[in-house]
Amino acid sequence: MPVYPGISSEAFRHPLDQQAEQTLRSVPGFDLVARRFVEFVYERPRQVFLLGNAIEVGPRQYSTLFQMFRECLRSLDIAPEPTLFVSQSPMVNAYALGQERPCVVLSTALLDLSDEAEIKAVLAHELGHLKCGHTTLTQMASWVITAASGLAEMTFGLSSLVSTGLILAFYEWLRKAELSADRAALLVMDDVKPVLQNMMKLAGGSSRYAHELSLEEFSRQSERYQNLDQDGINQVYKFLLYNNLSQEFFQTHPFTVERVHFLKEWSESEELRQIRAGNYRRAGEPTVDAEPPSPSSESSSTGEADVERLRREVAELQREIDRIRRSRSE
Repeated sequence: MPVYPGISSEAFRHPLDQQAEQTLRSVPGFDLVARRFVEFVYERPRQVFLLGNAIEVGPRQYSTLFQMFRECLRSLDIAPEPTLFVSQSPMVNAYALGQERPCVVLSTALLDLSDEAEIKAVLAHELGHLKCGHTTLTQMASWVITAASGLAEMTFGLSSLVSTGLILAFYEWLRKAELSADRAALLVMDDVKPVLQNMMKLAGGSSRYAHELSLEEFSRQSERYQNLDQDGINQVYKFLLYNNLSQEFFQTHPFTVERVHFLKEWSESEELRQIRAGNYRRAGEPTVDAEPPSPSSESSSTGEADVERLRREVAELQREIDRIRRSRSE
């Protein structure tokens, strides 16, 4: 298993993940509500729940999983060590949460469906989320969505436009974040095959008929899905499938075949070859060739003015909401 000493998440983050996060942070209302979020404790209730209802993995508890977990941590240079839990669930699932008290959770269904290499790929994927700081933003954004929905209701729909923008931006980022975590899995495994096999099983894997699955056919299916974009109406369908605004249902992950396409593309890239050769950005290093924006730049100043204007509007909206609350309580 390869090791990447000091690697920064910026070395492998997908550009769509970075762009979507920037969009999310620029949406009016995000910073306002996110600041309030930090006043509340999010991680501790989840930690209490997992400690009381799941199995904490260690040297004498799921020792094989613990060893694989530590190998992945060493590969991605992650410290301090997060906690690993196994949760009893019929759903094939895994997730990471927390930043001050980070942890990774695997479901028993996932363990039963996957072989050892595939489980290791899942562990690396979830650790990729932690490495990129996705869990913090996810917690903050989840709070934003809850608050935004409440604001829309209290203001009789006056903030629905802001709410919709927040929600769409959040889910777009959430889906793109998966692409970065997939890259982390490929870095750790140093082989695209187990990562793609895991994706195939997530899409429709069966323990009973696993011998009849073909990764080659699944890759072809992925390319057929990409080719659907040649017809513009299919792009509309894809957007609506990801964002069902009428029923307020949003996909949290990209469709599996899309993830296959993006990861296969990166597996053959010069960028990955350079990382494998040890030529990658390390934590604490400044961005290469980064130039500070010119104070006289008209586009830069205009963009900053727009953001500041939007922030003022959200602040005014918040003051109006507070006034409504006070009048109701009197």
